[in-house]
Amino acid sequence: MQSNQANIFPESHRKYQSGNLILVGMMGSGKTTMGRALSKHLGKIFIDSDEEMQKRTGVTIPHIFDIEGEEGFRQREGAIIRDLAARDNMVLATGGGAVLSEQNREMLQQNGIVIYLMANVHDLWLRTRHDRNRPLLQTADPHAKLTELFQQRDPLYRQVADIIIQSGKQSAHTLMLHLENEVKAFREINR
Repeated sequence: MQSNQANIFPESHRKYQSGNLILVGMMGSGKTTMGRALSKHLGKIFIDSDEEMQKRTGVTIPHIFDIEGEEGFRQREGAIIRDLAARDNMVLATGGGAVLSEQNREMLQQNGIVIYLMANVHDLWLRTRHDRNRPLLQTADPHAKLTELFQQRDPLYRQVADIIIQSGKQSAHTLMLHLENEVKAFREINR
């Protein structure tokens, strides 16, 4: 009977039946760290969309930005998200700007439980200030750029999120256990 329902309502049921957990949030919010811990704990595959792009292209994210600009990068990112969204039983860490595309937002919402790892701008700046692999932060004032990006993206993360978790000062293990409980509660409510 459930398989018939899945065929009648494929979009709505895929979200829950795929077994996917999709992490969104700003650069430095902990998506990759949390994704790895969560996937290991839950026995799921872990995929970082930025790492997947580097693997497929054979070059770094900054190199793609240098050659193709942000628009070229976003096109590649959209193609990777479309491909990855068709998979099952994974934890997917998306790039910070993946939510800028309406098509990406729809794809993420339809293909798994979306978790917004939220952090304040100051914490994001502390976590990213020495990272040279973040092309958008290679400016004279990275803190101001993070503030601008946060103001632009926070409403989009909230729009796609099923669960919002503050990725503050707690340990990765504590955050991961909290996240697991939130996912269980969300699934229970949406049975």
